[in-house]
Amino acid sequence: MEPQTPRIAHRFRGFLPVVVDVETAGFDPQRHALLEIAAVIIRMDADGRLFPCPTLAVHVLPFLDAELDPKALAFNKIDPYHPFRDALSEHDAIKKILNPIRKAVSSQGCNRAVLVGHNAHFDLSFIQAAVERTQYKKNPFHGFSVFDTVSLAGLAYGQTVLPKAAKAAGLDWDNQSAHSAIYDAEQTAQLFCTIVNRWDDLK
Repeated sequence: MEPQTPRIAHRFRGFLPVVVDVETAGFDPQRHALLEIAAVIIRMDADGRLFPCPTLAVHVLPFLDAELDPKALAFNKIDPYHPFRDALSEHDAIKKILNPIRKAVSSQGCNRAVLVGHNAHFDLSFIQAAVERTQYKKNPFHGFSVFDTVSLAGLAYGQTVLPKAAKAAGLDWDNQSAHSAIYDAEQTAQLFCTIVNRWDDLK
């Protein structure tokens, strides 16, 4: 008897949701450095409930000739060249994040990953720019489709700002931990799962 395809492969038309948050040295993915990446793969349990997997995360060294906007660094409080960051080159960082996502897409019977994010096209644009610079083959993410928790939270709770949306969903929020890729990705993952599970309860 052949094993059944995991249920999540059917829930989103063959897409595997993966929550991503990036911290950057500006707003232009072609010019400004990618400094942190965090990704949370979403799975589905036997009851059809979504839940987040452990977080994948990496600190990234600015690519050659990358621009660093002082205002962005003051906001996210990242010192790109601090010796204790244990940062990887962009080439190695992209492999560290995307290789496990590719394996998850395959193991869950899906066709592609779909990026989930709060203002998701911003995160996708930086991932795509890094993929292009590093010539990473077989990027698992769909090229333009995303699930944006700004829209989902606006629909579900009337809130579009991440801290307010998280609180409206009954989640904790720590302002001191915010604006790190890991914290924001994990909170966005919890928010996404909460909204989808709530929707499924209403069906």
